[in-house]
Amino acid sequence: MVVCTFLPLHICVISNIELILAIVLVWGLAFFRDPKRAIPDDTRLLLAPADGTVTDIDTVENEFIGGQAMRIGIFLSVFNVHINRAPCRGRVEKITYKEGKFKDARSAECSKVNESNDLALIRADSPQDRLVIRQISGAIARRIVCAVKAGDQLQAGEKFGMIKFGSRTELFLPANEEVECLVKKGDKVKAGITPLVRYNS
Repeated sequence: MVVCTFLPLHICVISNIELILAIVLVWGLAFFRDPKRAIPDDTRLLLAPADGTVTDIDTVENEFIGGQAMRIGIFLSVFNVHINRAPCRGRVEKITYKEGKFKDARSAECSKVNESNDLALIRADSPQDRLVIRQISGAIARRIVCAVKAGDQLQAGEKFGMIKFGSRTELFLPANEEVECLVKKGDKVKAGITPLVRYNS
């Protein structure tokens, strides 16, 4: 609160409004920031597709993968960078958008009911696994942006979209003995930098 005891009331009101607008402007610029990233050069890794906190790691069925998949969920608060990046080199096979609700993105249940966009990817390096990156709207986020299309080739750490304001991003990959999960629930990760999974074969 701005205290201006010795100024006329209308000047105080203007000052308060200007202060609020300045705060909103600074926050908006911070939200849409796009810092440079030094992408690890290791084809055995699957990198984080988003900045945020790992909220869950579990095994689910996934149609594109064709069976059991490891799912790693990342919650993005309003303070995180919201640029989504490719976890590895690969080809975009298809993109599937689904309308839905806008429940709290911290819960894994929102993966089933919230508005989402699936980017189905095939790794360029061996093993040429099928992967899915799911962009999920949250209680605040109301717009998913995906700037690629089927047939596009992505490099590891390459930007492909974003989710505006608080949201969730999930990575799905085949669940087998060849992969080692390198993160745990509660870990902080950065898109294009933090390794989530390593292929050991």
